Amino acid sequence: MIPILRKIMKTLIAESRGRGLYYTVVMNLSHAVGILRAYLNKLLYFKNIKSSIFSLQANSRIEAFSKHARIDIGKFVFIRKNASIRVDHHGELHIADKVFINDNCNINCVYRISIGKNTKIAPNVSINDHDHNFKHFTDEHLIMGEVIIGENVWVGSNVVILRDTVIGDNAVIAAGSVVKGNVPANTLFLNKREKSYIQYA
Repeated sequence: MIPILRKIMKTLIAESRGRGLYYTVVMNLSHAVGILRAYLNKLLYFKNIKSSIFSLQANSRIEAFSKHARIDIGKFVFIRKNASIRVDHHGELHIADKVFINDNCNINCVYRISIGKNTKIAPNVSINDHDHNFKHFTDEHLIMGEVIIGENVWVGSNVVILRDTVIGDNAVIAAGSVVKGNVPANTLFLNKREKSYIQYA
């Protein structure tokens, strides 16, 4: 326990020198409130959420709308402001250690979404493992698929990740991209979208 306290004190002193004492205190109070909010969410959905220490900043929420929904959150996950995480039906959401989710992100899971450790997700990202069955090819209301995001992935601002997507380790997804399919590990994915219109029956 003593080595951990020493490490915490060294980190706080270093931050105080760089940021100033006042801002270091304010920032760490914000972190403490985020951890408290995370535990309150965990208590609310105690049957659905399995987690270690994580932080849930202001106006962010985790919702489980089925007794079958499963949410697994690793150590030191940090979820910033105004994020919405929703798991429904038999959905399984796995967020590994030290994942960072920035402001205004939306994760909607009804089947399976997995985010690997040390992955960073920029603001306004949307991740969905399903589509609405607007063509009515089957009687199912939703068309479901899996989303797997590897380790050490960087997802840029305003990215949309769709069902049936696998993103390999260390990949970078450029801002504004729409991702569906396989993105190999150690690559940069840039989806330049032009205006196009496809007629469907």
